[in-house]
Amino acid sequence: MKINNVKVIVTNPGRNYVTVKIETDQGIYGVGDATLNGRELAVAKTIEEYLAPIIIGKNPDNIEHIWQYIYRGAYWRGGPVFMTALAGIDMALWDIKGKKAGLPVYSLLGGKCRDKALCYTHVSGQSFKEVKDNALKKIDEGYKALRVQVSIPGLDGTYGTVEDDAKELPFVEKWDSKPYLNTIPQLFEYLKSEIDDDIHLIHDSHERLTISEAVKLAKRLEKYDLLFLEDLLKPENKDGFNFIKNNSAMPLAMGELFNSRWDAVKLITEKLIDYIRCDVSHIGGITEAKKIAHLAETFQVKTAWHGPADISPIAHMANLHLDFSTPNFGIQELAEFPKEVAEVFTGQPEFEDGYLKISDKPGLGCDIDEEKAAKYSYQKAYLPVAERLDGSVHDW
Repeated sequence: MKINNVKVIVTNPGRNYVTVKIETDQGIYGVGDATLNGRELAVAKTIEEYLAPIIIGKNPDNIEHIWQYIYRGAYWRGGPVFMTALAGIDMALWDIKGKKAGLPVYSLLGGKCRDKALCYTHVSGQSFKEVKDNALKKIDEGYKALRVQVSIPGLDGTYGTVEDDAKELPFVEKWDSKPYLNTIPQLFEYLKSEIDDDIHLIHDSHERLTISEAVKLAKRLEKYDLLFLEDLLKPENKDGFNFIKNNSAMPLAMGELFNSRWDAVKLITEKLIDYIRCDVSHIGGITEAKKIAHLAETFQVKTAWHGPADISPIAHMANLHLDFSTPNFGIQELAEFPKEVAEVFTGQPEFEDGYLKISDKPGLGCDIDEEKAAKYSYQKAYLPVAERLDGSVHDW
């Protein structure tokens, strides 16, 4: 079997997605997700102009060799654009391998470690009451774990509480840590009396805090027994996790902005985090994710792969195959897609009573309808930026 064609499909069924479709001379094809929110066309061009030509004619069965050939062969390695392009190709190759074998990808990764995968979704609001009301709706739907965010008084456009993708220029959010550090503990104090203790709660700081601020927040939230605090520090500040761990028993999760296993090594091997939550679409795909998961298992760190709405159902299915075949799986993020997505992509994670189930379809169990995808043209959209109250730039 040889690769004889590589397609890149850019579509916007409610938001932009980039799909890689690798075709072979035996008629078997595979699909992978290569979506990098706000930089979609940069990834698409990287695949079309640089990566697709060098894998034509190769045997798609040799996934590890192709991964190494792309990653190391370019000399200029890493970074979110390149690793997302590589991830799309990698997922498509695993899809082909599964289809050729007549087996789901999880079977090729060692088989099932569990019958279902615990998941969480997002809940937010402009007020504590709105957060509570939205949380109770999700609990009624069966969710047993929720990530909760609330609008911070006096700040315009708090992360996780507004639709903030913008088409012309980036939406600018205002940020100040003082009201944030005061508000979030109050939110959890309120929710403690409104939501059953059996529900797991999570909060995302989105890499905005200094080390001392992160320590303060972790200590203040300890008594509310969160499943974990997510992304307290920016990825360049890994040493800062030593201070948080030395001053708090709060479980910590990190990894959304990582691009390879090397980004995760220190935090895992020094047991500075409890959950590694890389985005499989941005770290080179399933091949790299399983290596990170194996490293994490050695140091008793669990996986919690990034699962937002800005990666396609293909990536969510890749997450799920890893979840089911990984012994140190912790929890899976599950965001809600725009309704148009189901028209373009077939096969999505199946939710039931707080858990995700997986089918035994060969490959990833997901596909794209190219004809329907063509109905939804790409629309440029920017991720937001954050500014402090004095107008200077802050990490979003």
